[in-house]
Amino acid sequence: MLEVLRQVIQEVNSARDLSRALDIIVDRVQSVMGTEVCSVYLLDDDRNKYVFMATRGLNPDVVGKVTLDLDEGLVGYVGERAEPVNLKDAQKHPRNRYVAEIGEEKYHSFLGVPIIHYRKVLGVLVVQQKKARRFDDSEEAFLITLSAQLAGVIAHARATGSLLLAESENIPSSSFEGMSGATGVAIGTVAVIFPKARLDNVPVRKAKSIRKEIRLFEDAVEVTRDEIRTTSGKLSDRLRPEELGLFEAYLRMLDDSAISGEVVARIEKGEWAQSALSAVVLEHVAMFDAMEDDYLRERGADIRDLGTRVLARLQSSDTRKVKFPKDTILVSEELAPADLAVVPRDRLAGFVSVKGSGSSHVAILAEAMSVPTIMGVENLPVQLIDGKPIIIDGFQGSLITHPSKAQLSYYRKVAREEAMLVEGLEELKDKRCVTPDGHRTRLWVNTGLMTDVARSLDRGAEGVGLYRTEVHFMMNDAFPTEEEQRIIYREHLKAFSPKMVTMRTLDIGGDKALPYFPIEEENPFLGWRGIRVTLDHPEIFIAQIRAMIRANEGIDAHLRIMLPMVSSIAEVDEAIRLIDKCYQEVIEEGTRVKKPDVGVMIEVPAAVFQARDIAKRVDFLSVGSNDLVQYMLAVDRNNSRVSELYQEFHPSILQALKQVVDCAHSEKKGVGICGEMAGNPSGALLLMAMGYDVLSMNSTNLLMVKKALTTIELSKAKKILNMALKMDDAFQIKEYVDDQMIKAGLGQIVRSRRK
Repeated sequence: MLEVLRQVIQEVNSARDLSRALDIIVDRVQSVMGTEVCSVYLLDDDRNKYVFMATRGLNPDVVGKVTLDLDEGLVGYVGERAEPVNLKDAQKHPRNRYVAEIGEEKYHSFLGVPIIHYRKVLGVLVVQQKKARRFDDSEEAFLITLSAQLAGVIAHARATGSLLLAESENIPSSSFEGMSGATGVAIGTVAVIFPKARLDNVPVRKAKSIRKEIRLFEDAVEVTRDEIRTTSGKLSDRLRPEELGLFEAYLRMLDDSAISGEVVARIEKGEWAQSALSAVVLEHVAMFDAMEDDYLRERGADIRDLGTRVLARLQSSDTRKVKFPKDTILVSEELAPADLAVVPRDRLAGFVSVKGSGSSHVAILAEAMSVPTIMGVENLPVQLIDGKPIIIDGFQGSLITHPSKAQLSYYRKVAREEAMLVEGLEELKDKRCVTPDGHRTRLWVNTGLMTDVARSLDRGAEGVGLYRTEVHFMMNDAFPTEEEQRIIYREHLKAFSPKMVTMRTLDIGGDKALPYFPIEEENPFLGWRGIRVTLDHPEIFIAQIRAMIRANEGIDAHLRIMLPMVSSIAEVDEAIRLIDKCYQEVIEEGTRVKKPDVGVMIEVPAAVFQARDIAKRVDFLSVGSNDLVQYMLAVDRNNSRVSELYQEFHPSILQALKQVVDCAHSEKKGVGICGEMAGNPSGALLLMAMGYDVLSMNSTNLLMVKKALTTIELSKAKKILNMALKMDDAFQIKEYVDDQMIKAGLGQIVRSRRK
């Protein structure tokens, strides 16, 4: 069964549009199961109906024309139950609905299974027989398994199919759901960036000059031919003639009568060389992959390898400079931190990443840049939207391709309202954050680049609660020297002088990688990251600590050093020993500088339960709520499939946050929080009520948080917290706190944070 499933899925994956994908499904299922009928009904979200979309055995003339209400017939019954319906005689079932034009009145046996993708019923897959009998358990199991496997493929094919009309005059808009990475609305034009030599990710583009594209392709083919001939020559005395024949087969594949000819034909129709090559090669690969013979299937891998070789040569010879349109929305399969600097800031409107989540490192940096961002748009056909108009809604975590005039008008209005909200909060920037009943909370910012500085200070930042030193490491092509680091850190300290600046030591691993220091692990979030890496490489740690301390000489900024990913007292003791050593060395070298405060980030459950012991050893604690939520709830924050389980308002998270602040204050030590929760006005209200001294956030959210905390009394906030701590459901808690904010006249702020 697994082999059959693999073949069906590969064939469906090779389909260029939704109609072809569905035809493949009904063809193969009917053949494999030996049924007389196989049909697919897909849910039409706009009409709230199931549409008869493909069939083998029933009337093909009414495909796309017959519809059923969501509660109509056996198809509706399967959708309602969201589980299989297996009937010996469907004609006798009370939910059976006779549709004359379909022609199914002579079929009695019925097996329908729902096609479910991320808890949403996309449609129903049905097989039928004339003979009255129940389908046996193995047949039902096969169809259930196939349906589950095909759900994602169908979701993607449906999305792709809606965009294949991109060359027509009346292009329909399509909506795609993801997760908010950074709030705001962006309206602009897509620019796709894609990995080099990856056939699957090449965007479809028009050829600006057909003659030039053909020449580029033919040159790349010729270079590849020469490489193959050279390799064959070097191995001619080591391989048998039949083995050398593989190289000859490669050369024949590149003949004008084979792959090359098909690619040129696509280019002549107006497609650029790279996507023409990708389309032709992947079609051939899919055809071979679907074959039953093992030897022939392996030839598919040969074709992919050959196509990848040509694509690499094509890309390396393509020296055309990328021109980004005004209001560029950068789209990628997986955005990396370095990608955030690809587009000039004056032309950048937004980011979209197919992979990742709203709490990933890239999303955090995008929010720090105040760039609307959508993450985890799983079914977005990236290859088809390059150069196309798009809207991204960073509040709802959704995007719209080819937006209509009405949609453009609506989102322009939303953008104007958001701008007016920010302008209306400007009067707060120079005011201290004090509640109406006199409680003071310090609002700091999270930074990583010098571009963050002006925006942070302009919005009234009182200090830096998290300076992400790893950002500079990630943008380099080698470890920065101690002196290079000192210069960078000094700029930051001078910019915020005389305020406090909290510098986190190098925090790599997890979703933060250095290209020159790769960390390959099966489970990187539970692996070698943060303080674990730098204590194992004290030369990196020492150079960074020395650079931080030396950078503070002659500046009245208050430097604080913070240790990430601490999970044991031993790590704290070892880090403090090295910091003390560095300070003594710097002093002995003649530098006159005050010894910095040292603190620990509370990010893992072990640190929560040892918070009091840690607080005894350091000057302050700071909760990193992003990782704390991830580790306490066992939710990978980069995995969009479990994004709904990543809940800052989870009862266990609130209890842990309260425990940390109580432990810190019992040792008379300051405590702050520098995760995303601090930048959520509703979350900030609870944190203030718990007793957090410092809330550190991206500058984008600072004025909204200040508005909330200067509107509601501490006494009222404590009552809200006490009620929240009695609740046992994260959604209930969030809804309750938001409702209290709205009653306090802060509804616009809550709505602007619809994350």
